[in-house]
Amino acid sequence: MSEKNIFVIGLDDANLNTLLSVPDAREYRFHPLLTTQELQVGEVSVPGLLEKAEGVLNAFDGSIDAIVGYWDFPVSTLVPILSERYGTRSTTLESVVKCEHKYWSRLEQQKVVEEHPRFGRVDLEARDPRPPEGVRYPMWLKPALSYSSELAFGVKNEEEFRAAVEEIREGVGRVGRPFQYILDQLDLPPEMEGIGGQVCLAEEALSGIQVAVEGYVHHGEVTVYGALDSINYPDSSSFLRHEYPSTLPEPVVRRLHDVSERVIRRIGMDSATFSIEYFYDPRTDAINLLEINPRHSQSHAELFEYVDGVPNHHCMISLALGKDPRLPEGAGRYKMAAKWYYRWFADGVVHDVPSREDLRRIEREIPGVRVDMVPGEGQRLSQMPEQDSYSFELAHVFTGGDSEEDLREKYDRCVAALNLTFNRPTPEGRDGTNT
Repeated sequence: MSEKNIFVIGLDDANLNTLLSVPDAREYRFHPLLTTQELQVGEVSVPGLLEKAEGVLNAFDGSIDAIVGYWDFPVSTLVPILSERYGTRSTTLESVVKCEHKYWSRLEQQKVVEEHPRFGRVDLEARDPRPPEGVRYPMWLKPALSYSSELAFGVKNEEEFRAAVEEIREGVGRVGRPFQYILDQLDLPPEMEGIGGQVCLAEEALSGIQVAVEGYVHHGEVTVYGALDSINYPDSSSFLRHEYPSTLPEPVVRRLHDVSERVIRRIGMDSATFSIEYFYDPRTDAINLLEINPRHSQSHAELFEYVDGVPNHHCMISLALGKDPRLPEGAGRYKMAAKWYYRWFADGVVHDVPSREDLRRIEREIPGVRVDMVPGEGQRLSQMPEQDSYSFELAHVFTGGDSEEDLREKYDRCVAALNLTFNRPTPEGRDGTNT
Protein backbone atom coordinates (compact mmCIF):
# COMPACT_ATOMS: atom_id res chain seq x y z
CA MET A 1 0.00 0.00 0.00
CA SER A 2 1.40 3.41 -0.98
CA GLU A 3 1.84 6.02 1.74
CA LYS A 4 -0.67 8.85 2.03
CA ASN A 5 0.85 12.32 1.91
CA ILE A 6 -0.74 14.53 4.55
CA PHE A 7 0.16 18.21 4.66
CA VAL A 8 -0.22 19.74 8.12
CA ILE A 9 -0.51 23.53 8.29
CA GLY A 10 1.56 24.75 11.23
CA LEU A 11 3.00 21.35 12.07
CA ASP A 12 5.01 21.52 15.31
CA ASP A 13 7.18 18.95 17.07
CA ALA A 14 4.75 18.23 19.91
CA ASN A 15 1.88 17.50 17.56
CA LEU A 16 4.06 15.54 15.14
CA ASN A 17 4.74 13.08 17.95
CA THR A 18 0.99 12.86 18.57
CA LEU A 19 0.22 12.34 14.88
CA LEU A 20 2.74 9.53 14.72
CA SER A 21 0.76 7.66 17.37
CA VAL A 22 -2.60 7.61 15.51
CA PRO A 23 -3.76 4.26 14.11
CA ASP A 24 -2.25 3.43 10.70
CA ALA A 25 0.41 6.14 11.13
CA ARG A 26 2.92 3.86 9.39
CA GLU A 27 0.86 4.39 6.21
CA TYR A 28 1.09 8.18 6.41
CA ARG A 29 3.76 10.74 5.61
CA PHE A 30 3.27 14.05 7.41
CA HIS A 31 4.61 17.14 5.67
CA PRO A 32 4.89 20.60 7.29
CA LEU A 33 3.10 23.41 5.47
CA LEU A 34 3.91 26.91 6.81
CA THR A 35 5.55 27.42 10.19
CA THR A 36 3.86 28.43 13.43
CA GLN A 37 6.03 31.57 13.35
CA GLU A 38 4.62 32.56 9.95
CA LEU A 39 1.09 31.79 11.06
CA GLN A 40 0.92 33.33 14.52
CA VAL A 41 3.47 36.11 14.99
CA GLY A 42 2.65 39.70 14.05
CA GLU A 43 -0.05 40.66 11.57
CA VAL A 44 -0.33 37.89 9.01
CA SER A 45 -1.02 38.30 5.30
CA VAL A 46 -3.51 35.66 4.19
CA PRO A 47 -2.68 36.12 0.46
CA GLY A 48 0.99 35.84 1.33
CA LEU A 49 0.45 32.64 3.31
CA LEU A 50 -1.61 31.13 0.50
CA GLU A 51 1.11 31.97 -2.00
CA LYS A 52 3.78 30.30 0.17
CA ALA A 53 1.64 27.23 0.74
CA GLU A 54 0.81 26.84 -2.93
CA GLY A 55 4.49 27.12 -3.79
CA VAL A 56 5.23 24.14 -1.55
CA LEU A 57 2.26 22.10 -2.79
CA ASN A 58 2.91 22.84 -6.47
CA ALA A 59 6.54 21.80 -6.11
CA PHE A 60 5.67 18.52 -4.39
CA ASP A 61 6.44 15.47 -6.51
CA GLY A 62 3.72 13.11 -5.32
CA SER A 63 0.05 12.85 -4.47
CA ILE A 64 -1.54 15.41 -2.15
CA ASP A 65 -3.94 13.22 -0.21
CA ALA A 66 -4.97 15.52 2.65
CA ILE A 67 -4.49 19.07 3.92
CA VAL A 68 -5.25 19.48 7.63
CA GLY A 69 -4.68 21.79 10.58
CA TYR A 70 -5.48 21.97 14.28
CA TRP A 71 -4.95 25.70 15.03
CA ASP A 72 -7.39 28.63 14.96
CA PHE A 73 -7.31 31.43 12.37
CA PRO A 74 -5.61 31.67 9.96
CA VAL A 75 -5.04 27.89 9.86
CA SER A 76 -8.74 27.08 10.22
CA THR A 77 -9.55 29.11 7.10
CA LEU A 78 -6.50 28.11 5.06
CA VAL A 79 -7.49 24.43 5.29
CA PRO A 80 -10.80 24.74 3.34
CA ILE A 81 -9.33 27.21 0.83
CA LEU A 82 -6.38 24.97 -0.02
CA SER A 83 -8.47 21.80 0.14
CA GLU A 84 -10.84 23.20 -2.49
CA ARG A 85 -7.94 24.20 -4.73
CA TYR A 86 -6.18 20.83 -4.47
CA GLY A 87 -9.21 18.53 -4.39
CA THR A 88 -8.87 17.23 -0.83
CA ARG A 89 -11.66 16.74 1.74
CA SER A 90 -12.70 19.57 4.04
CA THR A 91 -15.70 21.47 5.27
CA THR A 92 -16.60 24.73 3.50
CA LEU A 93 -14.90 28.04 4.19
CA GLU A 94 -18.28 29.56 5.04
CA SER A 95 -18.97 27.00 7.76
CA VAL A 96 -15.57 27.72 9.34
CA VAL A 97 -16.09 31.49 9.30
CA LYS A 98 -19.56 31.09 10.83
CA CYS A 99 -17.76 29.63 13.84
CA GLU A 100 -14.68 31.88 13.90
CA HIS A 101 -16.59 35.18 13.61
CA LYS A 102 -18.03 35.42 17.12
CA TYR A 103 -20.89 37.74 16.16
CA TRP A 104 -21.96 35.72 13.09
CA SER A 105 -21.71 32.58 15.20
CA ARG A 106 -24.12 34.03 17.77
CA LEU A 107 -26.57 34.98 15.02
CA GLU A 108 -26.55 31.38 13.76
CA GLN A 109 -26.80 29.86 17.25
CA GLN A 110 -29.89 31.84 18.22
CA LYS A 111 -31.75 30.44 15.20
CA VAL A 112 -31.72 26.91 16.64
CA VAL A 113 -30.97 27.05 20.39
CA GLU A 114 -31.72 29.23 23.40
CA GLU A 115 -28.66 28.12 25.37
CA HIS A 116 -26.51 31.23 24.84
CA PRO A 117 -25.95 34.54 26.70
CA ARG A 118 -27.45 37.89 25.72
CA PHE A 119 -25.08 39.58 23.28
CA GLY A 120 -24.66 42.50 20.91
CA ARG A 121 -22.13 44.64 19.06
CA VAL A 122 -20.16 47.57 20.44
CA ASP A 123 -19.51 50.42 18.01
CA LEU A 124 -15.75 50.94 18.21
CA GLU A 125 -15.99 54.00 15.94
CA ALA A 126 -18.45 55.85 18.17
CA ARG A 127 -17.12 58.80 20.13
CA ASP A 128 -18.78 57.45 23.27
CA PRO A 129 -19.24 53.66 22.88
CA ARG A 130 -21.98 52.07 24.99
CA PRO A 131 -22.93 48.50 25.85
CA PRO A 132 -25.56 47.00 23.52
CA GLU A 133 -29.15 47.45 24.61
CA GLY A 134 -30.28 44.65 26.91
CA VAL A 135 -26.75 43.39 27.74
CA ARG A 136 -26.06 43.88 31.45
CA TYR A 137 -22.95 44.01 33.64
CA PRO A 138 -20.88 41.97 34.33
CA MET A 139 -20.08 41.28 30.68
CA TRP A 140 -17.23 40.23 28.44
CA LEU A 141 -15.90 42.37 25.61
CA LYS A 142 -14.02 40.59 22.84
CA PRO A 143 -13.12 41.10 19.17
CA ALA A 144 -14.98 39.13 16.50
CA LEU A 145 -11.80 37.07 16.23
CA SER A 146 -8.72 36.81 18.45
CA TYR A 147 -5.92 34.44 19.41
CA SER A 148 -6.14 32.54 22.74
CA SER A 149 -8.51 35.04 24.45
CA GLU A 150 -6.22 37.93 23.47
CA LEU A 151 -8.08 41.26 23.95
CA ALA A 152 -10.93 39.56 25.81
CA PHE A 153 -11.88 41.51 28.94
CA GLY A 154 -14.35 40.89 31.72
CA VAL A 155 -15.90 44.23 32.79
CA LYS A 156 -18.14 45.01 35.76
CA ASN A 157 -18.89 48.72 35.27
CA GLU A 158 -18.71 51.68 32.90
CA GLU A 159 -15.12 52.59 33.82
CA GLU A 160 -13.85 49.06 33.04
CA PHE A 161 -15.99 49.03 29.88
CA ARG A 162 -14.32 52.20 28.55
CA ALA A 163 -10.82 50.95 29.37
CA ALA A 164 -11.45 47.64 27.60
CA VAL A 165 -12.88 49.35 24.54
CA GLU A 166 -9.73 51.48 24.22
CA GLU A 167 -7.46 48.42 24.35
CA ILE A 168 -9.58 46.56 21.81
CA ARG A 169 -9.62 49.60 19.52
CA GLU A 170 -5.83 49.70 19.53
CA GLY A 171 -5.28 45.98 18.95
CA VAL A 172 -8.25 44.68 16.97
CA GLY A 173 -6.64 45.29 13.57
CA ARG A 174 -3.82 42.76 14.03
CA VAL A 175 -6.21 39.89 13.42
CA GLY A 176 -9.21 41.84 12.14
CA ARG A 177 -7.53 43.12 8.99
CA PRO A 178 -6.40 39.71 7.68
CA PHE A 179 -9.76 38.25 8.74
CA GLN A 180 -11.45 40.82 6.53
CA TYR A 181 -9.69 39.27 3.53
CA ILE A 182 -11.41 35.98 4.35
CA LEU A 183 -14.82 37.64 4.76
CA ASP A 184 -14.38 39.24 1.34
CA GLN A 185 -14.23 35.74 -0.22
CA LEU A 186 -17.79 34.95 0.92
CA ASP A 187 -21.30 35.95 -0.11
CA LEU A 188 -22.46 37.23 3.25
CA PRO A 189 -26.11 37.17 4.37
CA PRO A 190 -27.94 40.49 4.86
CA GLU A 191 -27.46 40.43 8.65
CA MET A 192 -23.68 40.38 8.15
CA GLU A 193 -23.44 43.14 5.55
CA GLY A 194 -21.17 45.93 6.74
CA ILE A 195 -20.16 44.10 9.95
CA GLY A 196 -16.59 43.30 8.92
CA GLY A 197 -13.71 41.64 10.74
CA GLN A 198 -12.94 44.38 13.27
CA VAL A 199 -16.16 44.29 15.24
CA CYS A 200 -16.34 44.14 19.05
CA LEU A 201 -18.81 41.80 20.72
CA ALA A 202 -20.33 42.23 24.18
CA GLU A 203 -21.80 39.23 26.00
CA GLU A 204 -23.26 38.88 29.46
CA ALA A 205 -20.87 37.00 31.73
CA LEU A 206 -21.62 33.34 32.36
CA SER A 207 -21.06 31.38 35.55
CA GLY A 208 -20.90 27.77 36.61
CA ILE A 209 -18.82 24.80 35.50
CA GLN A 210 -17.02 25.22 32.21
CA VAL A 211 -17.11 22.17 29.97
CA ALA A 212 -15.99 21.45 26.41
CA VAL A 213 -17.33 18.86 23.99
CA GLU A 214 -15.31 17.38 21.13
CA GLY A 215 -16.92 15.98 18.00
CA TYR A 216 -16.94 15.61 14.24
CA VAL A 217 -19.25 15.53 11.23
CA HIS A 218 -18.98 12.60 8.83
CA HIS A 219 -21.33 12.24 5.83
CA GLY A 220 -23.59 14.84 7.42
CA GLU A 221 -23.91 12.97 10.72
CA VAL A 222 -22.82 14.86 13.86
CA THR A 223 -21.00 12.80 16.51
CA VAL A 224 -19.89 14.05 19.93
CA TYR A 225 -17.19 11.71 21.23
CA GLY A 226 -16.11 13.35 24.48
CA ALA A 227 -16.84 15.94 27.16
CA LEU A 228 -14.16 17.56 29.34
CA ASP A 229 -14.35 19.78 32.41
CA SER A 230 -12.38 23.05 32.40
CA ILE A 231 -11.35 24.26 35.85
CA ASN A 232 -10.05 27.81 36.40
CA TYR A 233 -7.58 29.12 38.93
CA PRO A 234 -9.45 30.40 42.02
CA ASP A 235 -11.01 33.84 41.47
CA SER A 236 -9.68 33.91 37.90
CA SER A 237 -10.91 33.42 34.35
CA SER A 238 -7.65 31.64 33.41
CA PHE A 239 -7.65 27.84 32.97
CA LEU A 240 -5.93 25.72 35.60
CA ARG A 241 -6.70 22.41 33.88
CA HIS A 242 -8.88 20.47 31.45
CA GLU A 243 -10.01 17.12 32.84
CA TYR A 244 -11.30 14.14 30.84
CA PRO A 245 -13.83 12.61 31.07
CA SER A 246 -16.26 15.18 32.45
CA THR A 247 -17.64 14.60 35.93
CA LEU A 248 -21.02 16.19 35.05
CA PRO A 249 -24.14 14.01 35.43
CA GLU A 250 -25.02 11.93 32.37
CA PRO A 251 -28.32 13.79 31.70
CA VAL A 252 -26.39 17.08 31.48
CA VAL A 253 -23.85 15.55 29.09
CA ARG A 254 -26.71 14.30 26.88
CA ARG A 255 -28.12 17.84 26.74
CA LEU A 256 -24.70 19.14 25.72
CA HIS A 257 -24.67 16.56 22.93
CA ASP A 258 -28.11 17.65 21.75
CA VAL A 259 -27.31 21.38 21.69
CA SER A 260 -24.01 20.71 19.92
CA GLU A 261 -25.66 18.59 17.23
CA ARG A 262 -28.33 21.20 16.49
CA VAL A 263 -25.84 24.07 16.29
CA ILE A 264 -23.33 22.23 14.12
CA ARG A 265 -26.06 21.13 11.71
CA ARG A 266 -27.15 24.77 11.47
CA ILE A 267 -23.56 25.90 10.81
CA GLY A 268 -23.36 23.38 7.95
CA MET A 269 -20.07 21.68 8.75
CA ASP A 270 -19.11 18.33 7.20
CA SER A 271 -15.93 16.26 6.99
CA ALA A 272 -14.57 18.25 9.93
CA THR A 273 -13.90 18.16 13.66
CA PHE A 274 -15.18 20.73 16.15
CA SER A 275 -14.83 21.74 19.80
CA ILE A 276 -17.56 23.67 21.65
CA GLU A 277 -17.18 25.33 25.03
CA TYR A 278 -20.09 25.68 27.47
CA PHE A 279 -20.98 26.78 30.97
CA TYR A 280 -23.25 24.63 33.11
CA ASP A 281 -24.78 26.24 36.21
CA PRO A 282 -25.69 23.47 38.70
CA ARG A 283 -27.81 25.91 40.74
CA THR A 284 -30.21 26.64 37.88
CA ASP A 285 -29.47 23.59 35.68
CA ALA A 286 -28.84 26.06 32.83
CA ILE A 287 -26.52 25.39 29.88
CA ASN A 288 -24.96 28.28 27.96
CA LEU A 289 -22.81 28.00 24.85
CA LEU A 290 -19.62 30.03 25.09
CA GLU A 291 -17.99 29.51 21.67
CA ILE A 292 -17.60 27.11 18.75
CA ASN A 293 -14.14 26.18 17.45
CA PRO A 294 -14.15 24.75 13.89
CA ARG A 295 -11.40 22.26 14.72
CA HIS A 296 -10.73 19.64 17.36
CA SER A 297 -8.63 20.78 20.30
CA GLN A 298 -5.04 19.68 19.76
CA SER A 299 -4.42 20.51 23.42
CA HIS A 300 -6.74 17.61 24.39
CA ALA A 301 -4.98 15.01 22.23
CA GLU A 302 -2.90 13.48 25.03
CA LEU A 303 -5.97 13.26 27.28
CA PHE A 304 -7.84 11.08 24.80
CA GLU A 305 -4.72 8.98 24.28
CA TYR A 306 -4.30 8.46 28.04
CA VAL A 307 -7.97 7.41 28.52
CA ASP A 308 -9.14 6.01 25.16
CA GLY A 309 -5.84 4.83 23.73
CA VAL A 310 -5.93 7.07 20.64
CA PRO A 311 -5.37 10.87 20.34
CA ASN A 312 -8.23 12.87 18.86
CA HIS A 313 -5.97 13.80 15.92
CA HIS A 314 -7.18 10.44 14.58
CA CYS A 315 -10.59 11.97 13.81
CA MET A 316 -9.05 14.85 11.82
CA ILE A 317 -6.81 12.56 9.76
CA SER A 318 -9.54 9.98 9.12
CA LEU A 319 -12.07 12.58 7.94
CA ALA A 320 -9.52 14.13 5.58
CA LEU A 321 -8.85 10.69 4.06
CA GLY A 322 -12.49 9.58 3.93
CA LYS A 323 -11.98 6.89 6.58
CA ASP A 324 -14.02 5.93 9.66
CA PRO A 325 -13.22 8.62 12.29
CA ARG A 326 -14.58 6.78 15.34
CA LEU A 327 -12.47 6.68 18.51
CA PRO A 328 -12.29 3.66 20.79
CA GLU A 329 -13.66 4.19 24.30
CA GLY A 330 -11.76 3.51 27.51
CA ALA A 331 -8.93 1.60 25.82
CA GLY A 332 -6.12 3.71 27.32
CA ARG A 333 -3.83 3.15 30.32
CA TYR A 334 -5.66 5.48 32.72
CA LYS A 335 -9.21 6.14 33.90
CA MET A 336 -8.83 9.91 33.63
CA ALA A 337 -6.41 12.57 32.43
CA ALA A 338 -5.77 16.29 32.70
CA LYS A 339 -3.95 19.08 30.93
CA TRP A 340 -2.63 21.59 33.49
CA TYR A 341 -1.64 25.21 32.79
CA TYR A 342 1.23 26.26 35.02
CA ARG A 343 0.83 30.06 35.02
CA TRP A 344 2.40 33.21 36.44
CA PHE A 345 0.12 36.15 37.24
CA ALA A 346 2.68 38.98 37.07
CA ASP A 347 5.26 40.10 34.54
CA GLY A 348 8.77 38.80 34.98
CA VAL A 349 11.83 37.35 33.28
CA VAL A 350 11.99 33.56 33.59
CA HIS A 351 15.23 31.69 34.35
CA ASP A 352 16.43 28.13 34.95
CA VAL A 353 14.15 26.83 32.18
CA PRO A 354 14.70 23.05 31.97
CA SER A 355 16.39 21.63 28.88
CA ARG A 356 14.72 19.01 26.69
CA GLU A 357 16.82 16.38 28.45
CA ASP A 358 15.66 17.67 31.85
CA LEU A 359 12.03 17.41 30.79
CA ARG A 360 12.46 13.85 29.52
CA ARG A 361 14.05 12.94 32.88
CA ILE A 362 11.07 14.38 34.76
CA GLU A 363 8.72 12.39 32.52
CA ARG A 364 10.64 9.19 33.24
CA GLU A 365 10.57 9.80 36.98
CA ILE A 366 6.83 10.58 37.10
CA PRO A 367 4.93 7.96 35.02
CA GLY A 368 1.93 9.29 33.13
CA VAL A 369 3.34 12.81 32.74
CA ARG A 370 4.35 14.90 29.73
CA VAL A 371 5.63 18.49 29.87
CA ASP A 372 5.78 21.23 27.24
CA MET A 373 7.55 24.47 28.22
CA VAL A 374 6.15 27.73 26.84
CA PRO A 375 8.84 30.41 27.46
CA GLY A 376 12.50 30.06 26.70
CA GLU A 377 15.41 30.93 28.97
CA GLY A 378 15.48 34.67 29.75
CA GLN A 379 12.02 35.28 28.22
CA ARG A 380 10.10 38.32 29.45
CA LEU A 381 6.60 37.00 30.05
CA SER A 382 4.73 40.09 28.82
CA GLN A 383 6.45 39.73 25.44
CA MET A 384 5.15 36.20 24.80
CA PRO A 385 2.52 35.99 22.04
CA GLU A 386 -1.02 34.64 22.42
CA GLN A 387 -1.49 35.00 26.16
CA ASP A 388 -4.79 35.85 27.81
CA SER A 389 -5.33 39.30 29.34
CA TYR A 390 -4.59 38.25 32.93
CA SER A 391 -1.80 35.66 33.11
CA PHE A 392 1.22 34.06 31.39
CA GLU A 393 1.61 30.35 30.58
CA LEU A 394 4.85 28.78 31.80
CA ALA A 395 4.25 25.10 31.00
CA HIS A 396 1.59 22.65 29.88
CA VAL A 397 1.62 19.53 32.03
CA PHE A 398 -0.30 16.45 30.88
CA THR A 399 -1.11 13.84 33.52
CA GLY A 400 -2.85 10.47 33.38
CA GLY A 401 -4.10 8.72 36.50
CA ASP A 402 -6.84 6.72 38.16
CA SER A 403 -8.21 9.50 40.38
CA GLU A 404 -8.26 13.27 40.63
CA GLU A 405 -5.89 13.04 43.59
CA ASP A 406 -3.50 11.04 41.42
CA LEU A 407 -3.61 13.72 38.70
CA ARG A 408 -2.99 16.54 41.17
CA GLU A 409 -0.14 14.76 42.94
CA LYS A 410 1.67 14.20 39.64
CA TYR A 411 1.16 17.84 38.63
CA ASP A 412 2.48 19.16 41.97
CA ARG A 413 5.56 16.93 41.72
CA CYS A 414 6.18 18.14 38.17
CA VAL A 415 5.91 21.85 39.04
CA ALA A 416 8.35 21.35 41.93
CA ALA A 417 10.77 19.55 39.61
CA LEU A 418 10.69 22.39 37.05
CA ASN A 419 12.05 24.76 39.72
CA LEU A 420 11.69 27.94 37.64
CA THR A 421 12.93 31.29 38.95
CA PHE A 422 11.88 34.83 37.99
CA ASN A 423 13.34 38.32 37.98
CA ARG A 424 11.33 41.51 38.01
CA PRO A 425 11.84 43.38 34.73
CA THR A 426 13.11 46.94 34.92
CA PRO A 427 11.33 49.69 32.90
CA GLU A 428 14.05 49.31 30.27
CA GLY A 429 13.34 45.56 30.05
CA ARG A 430 16.48 44.40 31.88
CA ASP A 431 16.38 41.92 34.72
CA GLY A 432 15.82 43.29 38.19
CA THR A 433 15.80 41.56 41.51
CA ASN A 434 14.68 37.97 42.02
CA THR A 435 11.04 37.25 42.78
